[in-house]
Amino acid sequence: MNLLVIAQDLRTSGTSEGIVSRSFIAKLRKSYPDAVIDVVYIKQSPSEDNLYLLPVNEIITHIVKLETPYFIKWFNKIYWRLFHTSLVVEHVHRVYANIIAKIDYKKYDHIFIRSAGIDHEVILATKDLPILQKAIVNFHDPYPLFWYAGTQSPLTILELFKLKKMHAVISQAKTCMSSARLMAEDMQYLYGSRKKFYHLPHQYDAHVFDLTVLSKVLKKNRKLLISYHGAIMFGRNMDVVFDAYQELVECNSIYKENTEFVARLNGQQNARLREKYSKNKNIIILDTINFSNSCYEQIHEADINIILENGPLYSNTLVGKAPFLASIGKPVFVVAPERSEIRLIIKEEQYIASYADKNEIKKKLENLIVNRLNFDEPLNPFGDYFSTENFKVLLETILYAKDGGN
Repeated sequence: MNLLVIAQDLRTSGTSEGIVSRSFIAKLRKSYPDAVIDVVYIKQSPSEDNLYLLPVNEIITHIVKLETPYFIKWFNKIYWRLFHTSLVVEHVHRVYANIIAKIDYKKYDHIFIRSAGIDHEVILATKDLPILQKAIVNFHDPYPLFWYAGTQSPLTILELFKLKKMHAVISQAKTCMSSARLMAEDMQYLYGSRKKFYHLPHQYDAHVFDLTVLSKVLKKNRKLLISYHGAIMFGRNMDVVFDAYQELVECNSIYKENTEFVARLNGQQNARLREKYSKNKNIIILDTINFSNSCYEQIHEADINIILENGPLYSNTLVGKAPFLASIGKPVFVVAPERSEIRLIIKEEQYIASYADKNEIKKKLENLIVNRLNFDEPLNPFGDYFSTENFKVLLETILYAKDGGN
């Protein structure tokens, strides 16, 4: 079997897509050890990505130059208002398309095209290219941004024309999939696709990362450490979690003396949150660190790891950290909206609370704290959902879908 992965992000830190794309390749190799697996990596800037760790036969890297010529920028000021299409965006797509069009796609049995970020350049660049006949297009996030849960992005005419272009790509692709069941269902309906959107959850495989860089690890100072590493965006509410924890600490000296909550946040709310909780010595708010240090803290220092889903009303995406946290045998505490991808995966209600109910967050977090203070046994809230065996079962459903899922 000959497999090709076209990736836009294989970075080892600072990005969930880089982590899950690397892990996807690793799981491909474990599922098909004798297959030829090639990668075409198209990235926007030079970076040290430890590509030697990826178990592939060949990897070809392209660094694209996306600077738009001045005359296109000037003409675009008028053009997009008249035709609702951005010449700047189309220029970016052409740069990617020129690379993808040169791939000898006919020698591959299956081709995976993976999105990265919110602009989906690699996917949109394939419109009208013959490679789509064999392509399995993977959506990491919904498109366009307006349909992302918790976003403040408006629905403009320009966005609607982007939707039209993506509709053409979806119609031309062999198969489409996403990392979440809810997103697959939503996008199939949104685009009126006559082909089924499949789901293949994010993966994590430690073998494709160098986890030896540990210079910035924070050691815990109390018996129990609650940990959150991630961004505050798309409706994720850190305040309600901190508020619930703060009430627990204030009303119980055991929690105050024996627990701490360390959050490593990526976003524009760090300063506000630091100020709000500055008087609470049990809450520590820090900046994010690289993936190696972050992994170590969550594996070896944390006792309870927090997952914030998008919100406040629904989350149809699967957070990239879920498969990593599933692999480490620690309890997780998920704060989620009522319509939630993780609610479909974790069956034990003790691990999930609603954004809309601070008392529920407080009660369930307290139960986990009490249990973890007294017991330290390995736990697996996600079951075998992220196992290699389940990955292969779901992947083969996609690979051998009749007529691309019609």
